[in-house]
Amino acid sequence: MVQVKVKIDNTKDFVRKDEIKLFKSEVELQRRKVYKKTGEGSDFLGWVDLPGNIPEDLIERIRKDAEQIRKKSQVAVVVGIGGSYLGARAIIDALSNNFYMMQHTKGENPLVVYAGQNIGEDYTAELLDFLDDKEYSVIVISKSGTTTEPAIAFRLLRKHLEEKYGKEEASQRIYAVTDASKGALKTLSDKMSYKTYVIPDDVGGRYSVLTPVGLLPIAVAGFDIGAFIKGAQTMQQYLAKEDDLFKNPAALYAVVRNILYRKGKTTEVMANYTPNMLFFTEWWKQLYGESEGKGQRGIFPAGVNFTTDLHSMGQYIQDGMRNLFETVVRVEQPEKSLEIPYDEDNLDGLNFLAGKRLSYVNKMAETGTMLAHVDGEVPNIEIVLPRINENVLGELVYFFEMACAISGYILEINPFDQPGVEAYKKNMFALLEKPGFEEETAQIRKRL
Repeated sequence: MVQVKVKIDNTKDFVRKDEIKLFKSEVELQRRKVYKKTGEGSDFLGWVDLPGNIPEDLIERIRKDAEQIRKKSQVAVVVGIGGSYLGARAIIDALSNNFYMMQHTKGENPLVVYAGQNIGEDYTAELLDFLDDKEYSVIVISKSGTTTEPAIAFRLLRKHLEEKYGKEEASQRIYAVTDASKGALKTLSDKMSYKTYVIPDDVGGRYSVLTPVGLLPIAVAGFDIGAFIKGAQTMQQYLAKEDDLFKNPAALYAVVRNILYRKGKTTEVMANYTPNMLFFTEWWKQLYGESEGKGQRGIFPAGVNFTTDLHSMGQYIQDGMRNLFETVVRVEQPEKSLEIPYDEDNLDGLNFLAGKRLSYVNKMAETGTMLAHVDGEVPNIEIVLPRINENVLGELVYFFEMACAISGYILEINPFDQPGVEAYKKNMFALLEKPGFEEETAQIRKRL
């Protein structure tokens, strides 16, 4: 039985059970497309069977290389953008101490930092300054090796590494996750004898966290990739065999959000009450935004972190445009325990909470907020996790991936391509006067 649950009680005023039942044949059709790989984008459905197909020798190799990185590095730099870094960061941040960036010298695992996810000059310069007196290694993730942001970052980091350690030692500190046989990064890796891992051809970036793209950085951070994979396997097996729409959490989530979309709820806000889940929300936003935002349609994914954002975005969610619904990620059991103390003066008036755990107060804030938002015509879907650990997060990743595929097919779009991403690249290359873009450069100059 899976640990991740979907609850739709707080959508009952907006979605009726008989409406959900009407989707039974539709869901059966779309699930067949996914499992038989007959729908649009079927060339990128390798993630469907991936959890159960990860070779043991690959897992062991990742563990060994991660151990080598940990032994000789205070810092591991993950170079990538979009799905090439967000999945790993989501899992690492969720499992880490909220202040691990300030504590990394105390433990045996290196601090994991990121590059190539932006072109910020200050960010990259400050990263290189930070690395000057640190022992570090680089994990560069790119199928082609020519994606602008990570390619620039890797060029700079490679130069820094080679100047710091010399070319031979630098090559022992670079791990490339790339195409099996082609591309600029693969060519360079072969030339410089970098250790390499393969990004499967049939797995797109935003679905790649269960490949070496995500597994190597997660292992370097010191987390149990075996338990993470096992969680994904459990969810994979459960979803494949469960035909009851109300018992299959991925199908249920996909259907309810599509019913809400058809009723004008065009923006989905993921809300979590656990601060270290912030980057899990960012991964989810990419997964759903890049998968569904096509053909002038799709649910717009947004994210908030409560209770912090209740004092800012909470106002809009309560009283703004009524095109919203929320997906609340609820974590039932925190890892630590902290009680509110009794204060003799009680100037803040909080003695009524003395002896209660912070998690209790947080849960009451969560419940009260959901009731208020539902009363304000914002339906709430709940994704309930018993706790945060590798196994549960493995389930959660696969759950969201499968739900995204089903939902995209219900929307009648290809959830596995991203044609809109190319538009900004074309303009950027024209403005940068990249060779081969002369015509586009001339045209865009006329517009400026």
